[in-house]
Amino acid sequence: MDVYLTGIGWVTGAGFGWGRRGNDYSFPDLPLPVLTRKDVFPEPNQRFGRMSNYAKLGLAGIAFALRDAGVETWDTKRPFGVIASTRMGCLATDLEYHQTVLLNGGGLASPNLFAYTLANCFLGDAAIQFGLTGSLLAINETGEDGLGAIRMAMEELAMGEADTILAGICDLPVPDAFSDCVTLKPGAVFLVMTATQPVAPTGYGTVSLGDDGGLLYNKVHAGSLAALIQTALGQCNS
Repeated sequence: MDVYLTGIGWVTGAGFGWGRRGNDYSFPDLPLPVLTRKDVFPEPNQRFGRMSNYAKLGLAGIAFALRDAGVETWDTKRPFGVIASTRMGCLATDLEYHQTVLLNGGGLASPNLFAYTLANCFLGDAAIQFGLTGSLLAINETGEDGLGAIRMAMEELAMGEADTILAGICDLPVPDAFSDCVTLKPGAVFLVMTATQPVAPTGYGTVSLGDDGGLLYNKVHAGSLAALIQTALGQCNS
């Protein structure tokens, strides 16, 4: 089954943006930008300032992908699903929260951080912000290609579980205590994929699964999430 890629949004060590904004996309092993509300939302947003850094990162990636697809704003709730894969989840938030528990016998434990000590918490914020009523899943990314969530989204679209799904990956830098055993390039990247062909020629192309289970972009093998996005943006801007 072919599905249609209609939006791409990201926050990486190279910066943040979305496909049709014309930003350069790359996924270097560099410190992530410090996101402010004004970087993500033009209007006031009281929730954003209280979110953990992991949640801000994921919500920003989703916002930019929806913006790129032209479906960020809404007046009626939409049955869009979101699947976010992650290597480390909210571990950095958990560790930060634990430090507040150690102070004053737990009397200074941070309620804001506690609210984000699950890897899928930011998906609830995305549902509220963008009127999403579909399934919201955070899964463990086990592959080096970063395509775990994309493959699962493809399966859900094929089974008719949803017509539109956002899928991608979200990770903060590895905490120092785990730097010797885990390596990753931090950032968040999300794609908007739909089973319905766009009416206007605004999509990037098609995504499908090959007979060997590999991911294909416009019928050509895509070796990784980064390669898929770079190819899609290159073809769109050529």
